[in-house]
Amino acid sequence: MTTSTAPAPAAPAATAAPSRWLALGVLATGMLMTILDGSIVTVAMPTIQSDLGFSPAGLSWVVNAYLIAFGSLLLLAGRLGDLIGRKRMFLAGTGVFTAASLLAAAATSPGVLIAARFLQGAGSAMASAVSLGILVTLFTEPRERSRAIAIFSFTGAAGASIGQVLGGVLTDALTWNWIFLINLPIGIAAILVALPALPSDRGLGLRAGADVLGALLVTSGLMTGIYAVVTIEEYGAGSAHTLGLGALALALLAGFLVRQAKAANPLMPLRILRSRSVSGANLVQMLTVAAMFGFQILVALYMQKVLGYNASQTGLAMLPAAVVIGAVSLGVSARLSARFGERNVLLAGLALLIGVLGLLTRVPVHASYVTDLLPVMLLAAGGGLALPALTSLGMSGAKEADAGLASGLFNTTQQIGMALGIAVLSTLSAARTNSLTKAGHPTPEALTSGYHLAFAIATALLIAAFAAALTVLKTPKSPEIPA
Repeated sequence: MTTSTAPAPAAPAATAAPSRWLALGVLATGMLMTILDGSIVTVAMPTIQSDLGFSPAGLSWVVNAYLIAFGSLLLLAGRLGDLIGRKRMFLAGTGVFTAASLLAAAATSPGVLIAARFLQGAGSAMASAVSLGILVTLFTEPRERSRAIAIFSFTGAAGASIGQVLGGVLTDALTWNWIFLINLPIGIAAILVALPALPSDRGLGLRAGADVLGALLVTSGLMTGIYAVVTIEEYGAGSAHTLGLGALALALLAGFLVRQAKAANPLMPLRILRSRSVSGANLVQMLTVAAMFGFQILVALYMQKVLGYNASQTGLAMLPAAVVIGAVSLGVSARLSARFGERNVLLAGLALLIGVLGLLTRVPVHASYVTDLLPVMLLAAGGGLALPALTSLGMSGAKEADAGLASGLFNTTQQIGMALGIAVLSTLSAARTNSLTKAGHPTPEALTSGYHLAFAIATALLIAAFAAALTVLKTPKSPEIPA
């Protein structure tokens, strides 16, 4: 089966980039910097805690502050990119992220570092929200678009693995400050190349969607919801804190949807959700990312807490997964999508990922890397099939005027999936471990059993993603979102 995708209409107010592939390099660099920053920080957190005097509870905000700002601002930033120009939004976001990285590196107190991380999240949201929107308007021919999306997706997967290795090396060889300083040359170079490389676009103008009330509702709703999720481990899933904030977040987001249905110039035209490829791909992505981000974090914890690996060894142990994802993404995913269709490639990738999590539910306390873990890393090639196909489906319904919004929505569901995955899986894993430890089981055995439960739940999430992809998604015949 061959995917047939009509070219997206060109923007009348945009000028062609000197080189589309150079522009793709800039967008991929921005993605790399964002993903790299997310994974590199986790490795250095123990050192940051001792140097700046973080409390155990306060230390989590080095990650949480970033996630809350990033996840809550993506949708707003994506729509603003459509209105004021996606190039402007990308440049502004990269500038904010780079400046915030310098502030984080110079931090001498927990409060300054947390504030800098919030600003980093805001800058990342501004740049990331429009990246896919720029990409799909640059590459309109189906085969080229599939190849460009494969490269973009691989950059994200590679950034996570590189960050784990690089974080350990920089922290051990230099100081934790360098995990932030490394962003400065990358960010400055990205801005200098983006100025001539990215296509200029004036946007639709703020009058086309200047819905201030809608912006306040969606941003506060997402911020409240993500805050509730990332604090589940601290307060408990059934606590008044979590349930109350969750209910408030749902009420704010429901109010946002009502507002969008009635507003003359909505921030998010609801027609975008009537596209099965857009709504279905976002649902599948949320489930998939929740499972796979939990896999990435929990496998790293299993290696360190049960097998005794250090930070650098853990990063190197997970490197084969990035290599096979890259090989599949860059080598075969675009050709397979052109021949069999993105939906079928996505289903094949999800089936392989189900195998990954299924194997991990049986990983022993005294595991051999070669026989127990390496096969899991190699099966992660399913990510190289699933991620590019999912991105193509999620953006296939985007018209030129809505490309930034579709990109922001796609990135938002990704961040929500990440937050939900790590919060829910970590909480349930810790609860199982604590229960077994109190019953007198050895710590390695209790930890492994907790991870087994988390991997089983992640497997169930992937099965649900497979079912949703099978029943909801269709091979797109047109890139148009309903008018």
